[in-house]
Amino acid sequence: MSDEFDLTLARHLDAAPDLVWRAWTDADLLRQWFTPAPVTVREAVIDPRPGGRFYTCMRLPDGTEIASEGCILSVEPERRLVFTDAMTEGWRPAPSPFMTAIITLAPDGQGTAYGARVLHADAPARDRHAEMGFERGWGAAADQLEAVARSLGA
Repeated sequence: MSDEFDLTLARHLDAAPDLVWRAWTDADLLRQWFTPAPVTVREAVIDPRPGGRFYTCMRLPDGTEIASEGCILSVEPERRLVFTDAMTEGWRPAPSPFMTAIITLAPDGQGTAYGARVLHADAPARDRHAEMGFERGWGAAADQLEAVARSLGA
């Protein structure tokens, strides 16, 4: 399969990989940055092991809530986290898969080379995600991630 159905984000974060990893894998920290403000994360569960649960419930400014169930596929502490909504905890098939995310972290000077590659099954799914504001939304979330990770090192 081609990477033509992928969306990507690459950034330098001014925080060490261990702090960025902690912000990704601690549910209380994830709630602080995972969605671009003013959207908030009301609840988050992350069990960072293959087959573990990745759940978020986002609250939009109008009060609408959007829950997302997923499954952790691969974990390389402080280096790589892969999760999908194609499955739920324990490798159970999900009813409406949309994406798989590959998050990469690498030391970059005093900070982190941060990458997010989001895979979709086809062009319509990729385009729908792009139209939802992938670049702006994931970019804003990365800025918030950087701020949370930096606060951990203070």
